[in-house]
Amino acid sequence: MVEMMEVATILKEATSNSLVILDEIGRGTSTYDGLSIAWAVAEYIANKENCGAKTLFATHYHELIELEDKLEGIKNYSIAVKEKGEDIIFLRKIIRGGTDESYGIHVAKLAGVPSKVVARANEILKTLERKITIRDKENKKELTGQLDMYNYKLAEIAHELDKVDINGLTPIDALNALVKIKEKLK
Repeated sequence: MVEMMEVATILKEATSNSLVILDEIGRGTSTYDGLSIAWAVAEYIANKENCGAKTLFATHYHELIELEDKLEGIKNYSIAVKEKGEDIIFLRKIIRGGTDESYGIHVAKLAGVPSKVVARANEILKTLERKITIRDKENKKELTGQLDMYNYKLAEIAHELDKVDINGLTPIDALNALVKIKEKLK
């Protein structure tokens, strides 16, 4: 509530002569609520008729990088990273452009969050990303029961399927893999 009151004041008072600095608008609520609020605030400020203030807008919603292509005056910047296998190194350099990656779990690891928590977060992330992918492929239809993060059996099977090189399987190997999956579903 306090954050939203501050945002409300900024949006009412800022002009094209203002410098607005916003950090993580929309955090503390559901992901889609937060993303929606941050997106709408960025659009409002960028619109010269509404506000048009010079703005630094720090966010973890990498989906907002799309705004650069949609709205005049928006420019994306991000922190340069170097990927080494599954690890990343923050290079402490600001570069032009956005990122389509999210590094929250990497940051948790760097901050010293216990490795069991980081490993579990990675598992949950893969399950959630898979659920979103399936919804997208099915024209946004809700697939009840499929790959629910609380349905560990299905999530475990999905992880195993991800590892299977379908093009490298012989027909008998494919049949054996299918039998194993059916047994796990019982």
